[in-house]
Amino acid sequence: MTLFEKIIAREIPADIVYEDDLVLAFNDINPQAPVHVLVIPKKPIPRIAEAEPEDHQVLGHLLLKAREIAADLGLHENGFRLVINNGKDGGESVPHLHLHILGGRSMAWPPG
Repeated sequence: MTLFEKIIAREIPADIVYEDDLVLAFNDINPQAPVHVLVIPKKPIPRIAEAEPEDHQVLGHLLLKAREIAADLGLHENGFRLVINNGKDGGESVPHLHLHILGGRSMAWPPG
């Protein structure tokens, strides 16, 4: 069971900002920006490279909810960044697909 599955199951506490039947969003415990929220599907998909065609509904929902959460956090006016890491070289630290919402400051490019 991954760390995120334990958060979904409420075995590990998290500062939850949004939840519905398909996704859970919570503040990152090691924020890289003033606003840093993780949005995770409740279905355990290890990474985007392992998503299947039948996951299209949850993947679309993940993006649309990230947009709504960013708006609720006041990030629409100045902008925000969405990040999905995939694999070790992509910076993935938990093998459960998750989307980072980063905002509250200007983002540099390239990201690192």
